[in-house]
Parts: sequence; structure tokens; C-alpha cells
Amino acid sequence: LTIMAYDRYVAICKPLHYGTLLGSRACVHMTAAAWGCGFLHAFLHTANTFSLPLCQGNAVDQFFCEVPQILRLSCSDAYLRELGFIVLSACLCFGCFVFIVVSYVQIFRAVLRIPSEQGRHKAFSMCIPHLAVVSLFITTSFSAYLKPPSISSSALDLVVAVLYTMVPPVVNPLIYSMRSKEIKEALQKLF
Repeated sequence: LTIMAYDRYVAICKPLHYGTLLGSRACVHMTAAAWGCGFLHAFLHTANTFSLPLCQGNAVDQFFCEVPQILRLSCSDAYLRELGFIVLSACLCFGCFVFIVVSYVQIFRAVLRIPSEQGRHKAFSMCIPHLAVVSLFITTSFSAYLKPPSISSSALDLVVAVLYTMVPPVVNPLIYSMRSKEIKEALQKLF
């Protein structure tokens, strides 16, 4: 999502430099950085979570292993370990969030300077789908990890986990493909 915000920033604020700033080499570097950060984050989280001793069995109440569900099965006080990991994750997420916010502040400043109404509309229509996906991801992940344990229910946890893990990756290609005229025409013919 951070790289997509950068893509939108370059497309709107520096359109003449788009080919040089987001050439194939830059895309490979950004992809490697995203995969590397994701792998490191997942590895550390998995190693930390699965090194906990489980004393309440190993049956998780969901169809995929969500970390809060596994922590409920632990019989050790994993507070310090989890706190350390949460601080690391929060720093990573906060950095991405700040980058996205700064990118969109710059984008909105540039869009508001566009003299034509049609140009502003086109620029905003490019950004709104991405902002919708970012908002959905942020609100659902915050509600999953920052809610007090007293409001926790298995069904609610499942719905929230599905919302932040499955919906943004599925909706993102749909939103961006709907901008294509050919896909719109194919869907109109289908229906």
C-alpha cells in the first residue's frame, strides 16, 4: 500500500518523471524491499509466536491461525516478548502510514492547483480507490489488534481478520481493473 501511494504521488505530482522514477529497476527494488520487509516481519512474528508453550491444546477457533488466537492458548506470560514485537511492528506500520499520509497531502495539494475541473476529477478518481483500500485495511487491523480483550468474541475476531487479510488484496485489483475501458465493456456485455 505504501508503494502504491508512492506510485500515485509520482503519477500526479511528477508525471513527466514517471518513467525515470518508476522504471523497471526502481520497481524491482521496491518489490524486493516490500517482500523483504514482509518476510522479515512474518518470520519474526511466527518465530516469536510459535516459541510459546501451549498448555490449552492446539485447536484454534478459526479457519486460519491468527496470532491473538494462538496467544490465548499460551500458558506463559508472553507480555514482554509480544510488547517488543508490537513496538517493532508499530514502528514499521507507523513509518508506512506517515509515508502514505505525506504522499497524499502532496497529491491533494497538487490536485487542488489543477485549473480544470475535469483534470481535478481525473486525479481524484485515481486516488480515491487506493485511499478506500488503505482505510479499510487500517481500520480493520487497528480494530483487530487494539481492541480490549473483554470485547473479544470468536465470530467478531473471525470477521475482522477476514476483512483485513482477505478483502484488501481481493478488492485492490478489482478497483484498479474497473478503470480499464475494456473490462468495463466486457462486464456490461456479461450482465
